Amino acid sequence: MPTHPPLILTPDAALTPSDIGDVARNARRVELAESACLAITACRTRLESVLNDGLPHYGINTGFGSLSQQQIAPQDLAALQVNLIRSHAAGVGDALPTDAIRAMMLILAASLSRGVSGVRLEIAEHILHLLNNDITPVVPELGSVGASGDLAPLAHIVLVMIGEGEASVDGQRIPGGQALKNAGIQPIQLAAKEGLALINGTHLMAARFALLAHDLTQLVDAALLANAMSIDAARASHSYLDPRVYQVRNQPGATQVAATMRALLKGSTIVESHAENDPRVQDPYSFRCAPLVMGAVLDSIRPCIASLECELGAVTDNPLIFETDSDTPDIVSAGCFHGMPVALPLDTLAISIAHLAGIAERRMYHILSVFDPESKLRAFMSPQPGVMSGFMIVQYSAAAMCNELIGLANPASVANLTTCANMEDYNSFGPRSAAKATRALQLARSVIAAELLCSAEGIEAHRPHRSGKKVEEAIKVIRTVVEPLAQDRSPSPDIQAIEQLIQQDAFRFEFDS
Repeated sequence: MPTHPPLILTPDAALTPSDIGDVARNARRVELAESACLAITACRTRLESVLNDGLPHYGINTGFGSLSQQQIAPQDLAALQVNLIRSHAAGVGDALPTDAIRAMMLILAASLSRGVSGVRLEIAEHILHLLNNDITPVVPELGSVGASGDLAPLAHIVLVMIGEGEASVDGQRIPGGQALKNAGIQPIQLAAKEGLALINGTHLMAARFALLAHDLTQLVDAALLANAMSIDAARASHSYLDPRVYQVRNQPGATQVAATMRALLKGSTIVESHAENDPRVQDPYSFRCAPLVMGAVLDSIRPCIASLECELGAVTDNPLIFETDSDTPDIVSAGCFHGMPVALPLDTLAISIAHLAGIAERRMYHILSVFDPESKLRAFMSPQPGVMSGFMIVQYSAAAMCNELIGLANPASVANLTTCANMEDYNSFGPRSAAKATRALQLARSVIAAELLCSAEGIEAHRPHRSGKKVEEAIKVIRTVVEPLAQDRSPSPDIQAIEQLIQQDAFRFEFDS
């Protein structure tokens, strides 16, 4: 059930990832502000003023893409828009997740509400009717090259709006027309320019980016916690967290990570237990250099999220209709639909996420393999080494996931393929960037959950000594869903249970001032 007041769309306010998450995942209601209604209606009036001027206007009374030189007769304009939707609904593959589709619909409605796309008010209202009645169009994942807008995925949404296609209601796939009828919603009749306005935007890649941004915050918190937990599990030094190191290193992310590690480990008696007569001079890079590695990840994420925030306040269709001092509007055909401002940050995020998981897997390997006898741990956390294998294969699974992450870190946006008879000759492939980054986050969440599983067990092997207060609080949370390892069992449910804790934001702790 919705837990927030309705989200009100206005011409000026940008959406936030939190807004999108609430609508996409928690069924928050969405409404149009009066200012949005006025802006949409005024823009439509401007567009209609040129429909009978006898001049060609791209996408309004012409064909599309490489067919744009074909002017369309007035009596064929409605058919032009419907045919556009039917022909462009060429997606293939498994359906996108429900939250991604709902996020697409919300971002589309927000873009139209800014009053430069030229649609009628009922078009924006129809999208909100679908959202508020939990009617989710079935949208195949594959088909967009992310440059002319996310054409195929958005066309599958509009199919349901016109009473065609398929929709998901209460988990059941039914014909789109039936879904509308059951909810008492009439199919929309598209008019000039409206089909193009509905599919000519970056809404799929922006939607997946917004959901990813929300989940990435949880993942980073869990990764920082797992790092701190592994430090004491391995009986590693805290000396490399000295703030003077990061003052002279002059990297903000590294400074932030080191400070977080110190706060999480504050009060540890484990580190005191090996303060004297420890023969080790330095720890492996996955511990000693973690503030630099994870700090670089944080510093790379920030500008990516800034790009997303800009996109969530954007209009991304084409052409756009602008008000002028005369009675004739400016109809500007440009390239707002191009997804490169979204694709590049998403490709960067896939790389950053791969590093979060990669360094976690290395710490896990160090802890489980016990090639460092000063860790004072049993091999693989086994309750009875030799007879029981403990968490041996947990590291194998993490290695397998990191191997996939290496492939996902290869950018999608640098490989170009031309479409539409060479009119669309440089595409972004942002939807692939979004899909890769989303998959990368899912894998990284599993790797971090595995590190938390192993490092929590390692901390408890050093009892009666204790780690920092915040680390111990996290172990208590983990123990609500995962028991200590007393004998061999399948670790898969344990990893999954900790993943769920990460998704529930269970590892975000307030620090004492």
